[in-house]
Amino acid sequence: MYKAMHSYSKILPKAQKRFSLRSGFRNALATIHYFSLERPLPPSEKITLFTCNIFPPNVIVWHHLVRKYFGDQVDTFIFDCSGNLDPTLVPDARVHKYINAMHPTKIDSFLKRSARNRKIVWICDDDVFPISEKSVEILQREFADPNTASVSLRPRTWWHFEIGGKDYEPSGSYCIALNREIFIGKEHLSAQPANNNMHPKNMNKSSTRYDTLDKANEILLQKGYKCVIVPKEERDACMCGFDGTSIAALLLSYFKSPEETLSYFQDVDDRAWQGNTLPRNLNALLAAWELQDIYTRIIGTPYTLPTMPPKEELQAIAEHAKPFLTDGRNFDEVYERSEKLQKAIFN
Repeated sequence: MYKAMHSYSKILPKAQKRFSLRSGFRNALATIHYFSLERPLPPSEKITLFTCNIFPPNVIVWHHLVRKYFGDQVDTFIFDCSGNLDPTLVPDARVHKYINAMHPTKIDSFLKRSARNRKIVWICDDDVFPISEKSVEILQREFADPNTASVSLRPRTWWHFEIGGKDYEPSGSYCIALNREIFIGKEHLSAQPANNNMHPKNMNKSSTRYDTLDKANEILLQKGYKCVIVPKEERDACMCGFDGTSIAALLLSYFKSPEETLSYFQDVDDRAWQGNTLPRNLNALLAAWELQDIYTRIIGTPYTLPTMPPKEELQAIAEHAKPFLTDGRNFDEVYERSEKLQKAIFN
């Protein structure tokens, strides 16, 4: 049994470490060049859209939607942290290989180097997909106010700021545009996380950590800048996302065969499905299958995923797990979001 060899809850950190080492060998020289050549994007009034990728089919689908809905309204820059992305499959985007460093470090590197000639930088996870041209209109509308430091299309929901007797949603780092002239130029801020987050929690979580961009978000609010959170109905009409598809890339890189990947989910006690780790990881693989199907429709051939089990077998595991899930967890959202995404792409 796979459980006898490894604890299921400890696989992801091991997978992260192994992936970073492997991709590091592929990307190390390119990363050194990135820091030594000093080639920022040329000055432009365009919004600069930035993402990082470790799962190529994911960013290829993402970029297909970026081109469909935004055209030449944005300049797109991709850190390829897998070392496996074919730039010809993301035409018009600038692609640079970069080691799989921590996400805030990659954001800081881009803001301080490549984007130093730009004003508005839109940081978007590649599993948060544009499904409407209105996103750009929203950013242009909100940044018309010179006091607007950021605009978020996907805030954090499990805690909130309490500043000066008022409550504020954290902007998050999943899909946020920054006024770089404020963020870097005036305030010299960083995307780095921090300790001692004592703001109130909305859910039963005990973390006291500021995640990526959270501490900077707090400082901006304390200094009186506007950190806009786009209303939920409006942002849901503009963006559609999966959760944690990078997890799928890490797991598929870690396991050696489809059978071993399946064994990870099968060789556990049913009580394990009451936690967060297994449902989250299975959800990521189900989302990866949906993206694989969409990728195949766009490109014409499937992306090679040698350790991915058949979709039907993963779905069977999901059905088995359903009675044991807690806290409102389910796998239905994967298919609902996939349907929404396909309508945005193919209709």
